[in-house]
Amino acid sequence: MLPRRLAAFLMIGSLAALALSTQSGELQGQAPASATAQSDARAKISVNSNLVILPVTVKNRFGDLVADLQQDDFRVFDENVEQNISVFTAEAFPLSLVILVDDDLKSKDAEHVAPSLRAIAGGISANDEVMVCRFDLSFYPGDAFTSDLDQLWAALKDAQSRSGPSTAGPVPFITPPTTHSEGVGESKKQVAVKAGPRPTKALDDAIYSSADLLHDRGATRRKMILVISDGVNGAPFNKHTYAETIESLLRDNVSVFSVAVGNSLIKHKFARLTDYANDTGGDIYFASDTRAMERLYSQITEEARHEYTLAYIPNDVSQSRSPYHKVEVRVAREAVTVKTRQGYYAPEPKSR
Repeated sequence: MLPRRLAAFLMIGSLAALALSTQSGELQGQAPASATAQSDARAKISVNSNLVILPVTVKNRFGDLVADLQQDDFRVFDENVEQNISVFTAEAFPLSLVILVDDDLKSKDAEHVAPSLRAIAGGISANDEVMVCRFDLSFYPGDAFTSDLDQLWAALKDAQSRSGPSTAGPVPFITPPTTHSEGVGESKKQVAVKAGPRPTKALDDAIYSSADLLHDRGATRRKMILVISDGVNGAPFNKHTYAETIESLLRDNVSVFSVAVGNSLIKHKFARLTDYANDTGGDIYFASDTRAMERLYSQITEEARHEYTLAYIPNDVSQSRSPYHKVEVRVAREAVTVKTRQGYYAPEPKSR
């Protein structure tokens, strides 16, 4: 009997030792198999510059995120040619975020936006990095990207103090970017002066400059711009066109999300923000008061962080003469909405 009891004690001791060893490994940071697979996905993205990366959001009819999809549920088409998905993960990627605050809102809208801004910090995690920028006719970049919540809080507080109606006078005479010297006998063209208590805004330039700030952030970070604006954009005051700005965003895989401030019933005033969201795979949300804005900030950052990530190496699309490639993602599930960027630009042979 003694040998059997001894054997039993030895077996129990071995199992206990194995359990302690496993627990110790977990405490020392050894990742489970699923986490390892997710890390492998990010490693593939880091080393392969030929991959086309598609952040994809899937929502049901109620607007809730659909989080249980697998790779086989997705199909990707590049110029109508189906592609083999090389990377698939539902991993929560860290954010590289530019918060772009409209510095020239109507008084009523500014009163709601200003006290809401510091609530943005509640949706930021320790692995994220943020820069707070502002715009009106000009673009005002922040000092640097930061993961320090105290620095972020200070930057948001500063933006809060500056966010409000402009006190500047009418915009002076401005020469448009497409002007040229008059030829002999050519009548002089008149450029309208933007009069009124509020100058118009250069929204396209502000988004272009924000995209440029995100250019060098890592490929395994979710790059996004959060625009808080009433959507007003003065085309004559922009140096960059919408097409140029979209190309810059798509080349660097930047998504634009917007909190549209003001009367949401007047949809046409937010057309520019809606276009940026649709073309880059972002989204637009409408808010008319401070509480609604505060709720949306955390919702937006969480949705962006937990998108699916699909990546592929383009195959059989060499016949496309345009550097722009149209992309479509389909999901094998009914009654869902799929959001991703509408296309991408093939890498340029020379550096940017």
